[in-house]
Amino acid sequence: IVAPYEKWQYYDTKVQQLEQDINYSVNKTKKVAWFVSNCGARNGRLQYAHQLQKHIEVDIYGACGNFKCSRSTADKCFEILDNDYKFYLAFENSNCKDYITEKFFVNALNRRVLPIVMGARPEDYEVSAPRRSYIHVDEFASPKELAEYLHILDRDDELYNSYFKWKGTGEFINTYYWCRVCATLHNEEQLRKPRWYSDLNDWWRGPGVCTTRSWRNFKARKDIISDSSDD
Repeated sequence: IVAPYEKWQYYDTKVQQLEQDINYSVNKTKKVAWFVSNCGARNGRLQYAHQLQKHIEVDIYGACGNFKCSRSTADKCFEILDNDYKFYLAFENSNCKDYITEKFFVNALNRRVLPIVMGARPEDYEVSAPRRSYIHVDEFASPKELAEYLHILDRDDELYNSYFKWKGTGEFINTYYWCRVCATLHNEEQLRKPRWYSDLNDWWRGPGVCTTRSWRNFKARKDIISDSSDD
């Protein structure tokens, strides 16, 4: 039984944006932060971050960077994120369908920072998160292009704050795994149409579920910035 980490639910689907009385960029002097300990992720996230660093300030905390913030003082780390940084890299360690973890929900959306995501497909984030609450790397042809857009947001408080208008329009619904099991076992319609798989691993990791493609092969989905780059 597959269950998402969390899922966004609007109070009223007709109200997906609200004007905020908070300037989320005020007094923030730093650009991008990333808390990471696994430096060998096969989706090339660390390499992407290093390329991004060539065009915008990216402070990498943990084993893969030059900045330190112990997990034992997580609250202090998040306080730094809230007060000092405008953007956070919520990069998963694999690019797989529906694979969205606490890196996005807890480390980013629950903070006063704009997440930049890599991992699941853009359409997966669209059904799991509030509209216009994040930036997906697939929207840009290269790290340089992404950096150019982040610089635009950094200079334009109104545009930056538009990514926080989702706040107050709904809440994240936690998926309680055992409750899902119980509900499924009591669903008579599903029980009348059983499905089984001879190879669970093949079903779970079958063709198209995950991709090992390099970020260098990404193609922009949106014309956010017109200039292209071969970075």
